[in-house]
Amino acid sequence: MKVTVTGTGYVGLVTGVCLAEKGHDIICYDTNEEKIDALRAGNPSIYEPGLKELLVKNSKDGSIQFTADPEKAYRGRDVIIISVGTPEQENGAADLSFIKEAVSMMARHIDQDCVVVTKSTVPVGTNENIAFWIEENKSPSLKIPVVSCPEFLREGSAIHDTFHGDRIIIGSSSKEAGDLIEKLYQDFSPPVIRTDIRSSEMIKYASNAFLAAKISFINEIANICERLGADVEEVAAGMGMDKRIGRQFLNAGIGYGGSCFPKDINALKHMADKVDYKFKVLEAAAEVNEGQSGILLEKARSLIGPLENRKVTLLGLSFKPETDDIRESQAIKLAKSLAKENAKVYAYDPAAIEKAKAVLGNSVVYCSSIEEALLDSEAAFIVTEWEDIIRFPIAGYPILMKEPIIFDGRNCLPQESMKELGLTYIPIGRKGIYPPRKQ
Repeated sequence: MKVTVTGTGYVGLVTGVCLAEKGHDIICYDTNEEKIDALRAGNPSIYEPGLKELLVKNSKDGSIQFTADPEKAYRGRDVIIISVGTPEQENGAADLSFIKEAVSMMARHIDQDCVVVTKSTVPVGTNENIAFWIEENKSPSLKIPVVSCPEFLREGSAIHDTFHGDRIIIGSSSKEAGDLIEKLYQDFSPPVIRTDIRSSEMIKYASNAFLAAKISFINEIANICERLGADVEEVAAGMGMDKRIGRQFLNAGIGYGGSCFPKDINALKHMADKVDYKFKVLEAAAEVNEGQSGILLEKARSLIGPLENRKVTLLGLSFKPETDDIRESQAIKLAKSLAKENAKVYAYDPAAIEKAKAVLGNSVVYCSSIEEALLDSEAAFIVTEWEDIIRFPIAGYPILMKEPIIFDGRNCLPQESMKELGLTYIPIGRKGIYPPRKQ
């Protein structure tokens, strides 16, 4: 099919590249001409494993093109996918101004019957507004139904999730339009679930809210485990064997971040407020997560006292491994808190340094290796569980650090190895290791 993807951010670019890989004729449209030029040169603006390789491959064979020209983007297309941002407003609501602008633009340039698909995360009822905005701007003779098809991509595994995810949700009031989108995805592995439009919109928010609540729940259990002498890792393993619960998202730590969970939770809370409903569970989950982010700093203050003028190491800056996304990253929050304490913060991340610089400026020293970040450090904070951080030899910590004290905010390092080497090791929800410290 001839498909245009509007917006070349995370969702749009991954969607476009994956559809091109399956043989569709793809045009990716964006108003940012610098971004378009970079994409034409094979340089995506985001880090995602496998994305650049697929982008270059499909660009070379002509399966995917990039343009800032709406005439080229919207004429003669079968399907148009909306994947522009819906940032959070001050009151928690999703800002739909970019959606409205994009829809109005495309409707004025569409020259044949087609289906518009909303892949952006939008509040319940938004697709009805999109249909209205299209009707306001399109040629009267054209039929342009709207279908909801929310994305469920995990940053760091988005390519795999597109091809082999758990489900594809198609919400539509038109059977013919829904059938066309199901055909668009017929060569993808995930099963297709057909719903009405409003249910499709809610599925996305409900899914993210549930996962966020699950993370906050296990973090509450971790905090209790510390006080009672239990081990949250063993507790989570035992809980996860129950098929009704499952092991995923039962990883205790310093809380969730990223562009989705915090924003979507606030948007869902706002939706609930608008219909005069107090979403107590969701409010509690958000409150727990906000408190969890400061746990490592509290532990550090308690153990080693004031951090002023002490060199400390931050391992990880992105909100999760395999991405350079630092939005709502707990690592960034910790870096800011440490800087406020006047600590000398040395940070390492294999992908997110450049984006972190734009936020943290010169309050942090950015290192090109773990060794550089650890040298002469008095405390190390593990905040993103990148593979190279997990695999870094434990024996390297006491050799490099002035005082080998490790605060593990992701419970990703081997506790027994710490004990054998006599390191001070403070995890989340587990018994710490406190050997005698140097005087």
